[in-house]
Amino acid sequence: MLEHLFQELGPWNWVVLGFILLIFEVAVPGIFLLWFGIAAIIVGFLTILVLGPLLAVSWQLQIILFLILSVITVFIGRRLMGATDVPTDEPLLNRRSEQLIGQIVVLEEATVNGRGRARIGDSLWRVKGPDLAAGSRVRITGTDQGTLVVEAV
Repeated sequence: MLEHLFQELGPWNWVVLGFILLIFEVAVPGIFLLWFGIAAIIVGFLTILVLGPLLAVSWQLQIILFLILSVITVFIGRRLMGATDVPTDEPLLNRRSEQLIGQIVVLEEATVNGRGRARIGDSLWRVKGPDLAAGSRVRITGTDQGTLVVEAV
């Protein structure tokens, strides 16, 4: 029964599938289904206009063509849309720990063996640096995987 479904896979089904994928792309944007939709539309039109009149195109060939065109359209799309590193006026917007570099804060807990905690706003942050007593003022000099690197002021 499933094989019969694939045998009936005509060129217009590819075009319809392509437009359905394009509609899903609009509904759930992510620039991912777009390329598969374009590949399906290309397969449909190639089967209708080029391959159909020349030879009977089997469903296996149509699926192989769709897979190949999907890979090609994804690569072309990634190249066209690849410039995602657009300069911004706030480069540290989502890098909270990096925003704190240069600030002077007070240790909430003493640093023992180079590890402690500092209160910044309403949050406690892990810090690493020289061993210091609680209440010491420290300057944030960097970050290391979410831990603030500090030095005594």
